[in-house]
This record gives sequence, C-alpha cells and structure tokens, in this order.
Amino acid sequence: MAKEELTDKQKRFADEYLIDPNATRAYKAAYPNVKKDETAKAAASRLLTNVNVKEYLDEQLEKIQSDKIADATEVMEYLTSVMRREHKENVVVTIKEEQSKYVPDENGTMRKQTIKTEVPKLVEIPARLADANKAAELLGKRYRLFTDNLDINVETSQKFDDMISQLGGEGLDE
Repeated sequence: MAKEELTDKQKRFADEYLIDPNATRAYKAAYPNVKKDETAKAAASRLLTNVNVKEYLDEQLEKIQSDKIADATEVMEYLTSVMRREHKENVVVTIKEEQSKYVPDENGTMRKQTIKTEVPKLVEIPARLADANKAAELLGKRYRLFTDNLDINVETSQKFDDMISQLGGEGLDE
C-alpha cells in the first residue's frame, strides 16, 4: 500500500505540534477557522492517531535527533569519567611574577629594583572532588546502590495479644 501524502494543513499541524506539543494549539494554528478549543482538541487527537501524520512526526523527530543531544550512554560515560577524575577542567590561578633590574639611585649607585606583578593563568586540573562525589552519587542512584535493606522480623501474635489485653479483652492463647 503506497503511503499517502499529507495535506498542507495536516503538515502544518504536524510542524506546529513539533514546535510546541500542545495539540489543540497546533490544530488551531493549522486550521484557523476552528475557534472552539473542544473541537480543536478532538480533531487534533484524531490527527495524532492518523498513520501518515504519525509517520511524518517520527521522520521529523529522527531528523531533529542529532549528535549534539546526549543519549543515556553518553551521560553515564561522562559521569563515570568525572567520578574517576579523568575529566579535566580549566581554572584561573594568579601567579606572582617578579622582575628585577639594577637602576641607579639619586647618588648614581646601582640598586636592585624588583617589580612584582600578578598574572592570571589558565591551569588544567582533574575534576574537583566535590564533582567526583556528585557524579558517584548520581551513578549510585542510577544503579540503586543506596537502597537500605531492612530486616523486619516482628512477633505479631505477641504484639496483638498485648494490644487486646490493653483494651480489656482476652489474648489469643486463651
């Protein structure tokens, strides 16, 4: 079965929906004669179930998907590299530089003159420990490493007997 082409309005609806996934708004943008939100909502819902519209949306989303968007694997690899402090960051440090030269004083005697200046410099360092700890925490949460295993062993019949006797009734043993 050959794929049917979208009408101009269906394509406009789909394009509007990709910009802002508010189907009612997208429908009213594509079909400006429709004024009521309820009508637009129902018609938009039908259009979103249309096979051709769904295929068009999927194709457009695939085109939008790019290498610039991190996937789950990339995020996990990044967090791991930060945790292992393999990831580097640049920090600005101030370095004091001294320059000395001999200049004559008012009597003509050569004296040493030192000029001190502070120079900013970029230095590459491993990820900070706070960042490594945060990355480890996020990875631990992802892999559920921080779940508490509680050993709950309750003597229910004794507690139930105690509760009944406090209420003035008789226990289970009697």
